[in-house]
Order: sequence, then C-alpha cells, then structure tokens
Amino acid sequence: MDINLPDVLAEVRAAFDRYEQALVTNDVEALDDLFFESDTTIRYGGGENLYGIGAIRAFRAARSPAGLMRRLERTEITTYGRDFAVAATLFRRDTAPGKVGRQMQSWMRTPGGWKVVAAHVSVIDEVSLVDE
Repeated sequence: MDINLPDVLAEVRAAFDRYEQALVTNDVEALDDLFFESDTTIRYGGGENLYGIGAIRAFRAARSPAGLMRRLERTEITTYGRDFAVAATLFRRDTAPGKVGRQMQSWMRTPGGWKVVAAHVSVIDEVSLVDE
C-alpha cells in the first residue's frame, strides 16, 4: 500500500484546510458538504455523540457561532492508498486557557470529493498532554 502519495496528501490537506476555514467562520453549508452524507457517518464531540449525517447537520445548525477561533498545532495527515486518510490535530482556544483540544478525522474519497466519515473531538487539561 502506498502511504502519503504526494498528490493525494495535497488533496486531503486542501480538504482539511477547507474544513478548518469553514469551522472557524461557522460556514455550516461548507461543513455539511465536507461530511459524508450517510447514516453511517459519526461525530463524537466535546459534549455530544452524533450518529448519522442528520444528527450532525442538526448540531451544526444549532451551534453558536461565538468562540470558534482556534490555533492548530501538530497537524498530522496520513493517506493510505488513494482513497482513505486520517487527519489529527491539536488545537487551543484563547477562551479555554490550560486546555488543549484534540481532533481526529477519517477522510474518504467519494465521487463528490474528500469527505469526513468519522470524527472525534475532545478537550483535555494541558498538563495531561504528553508528547512522544
């Protein structure tokens, strides 16, 4: 299996960057477009477990647009073949000092472009963070 083919890595990075821009600007339409439209799509958030695109879209539509800005750290994207990738990043928000957020996404190539099929977001105390 080919890991991190440069052209595939660039495609996923562009999709990831589009997601990040949509997130911090609360572009709900773009966020909806970047998640795979399926009942099998899952998003675990800081305080919610969302099963299926309908639940994810309902969460996005109801979410407050305040306080979404963040700084990313240690973003790692790994592609596996031409059709699957995992993106992991740490994030910090000025509104949450002493906390560090963690985000992982599984991305799949579809006829409509790269889509998130599973995501997990959590926040931990900064002192819990161990770099290896």
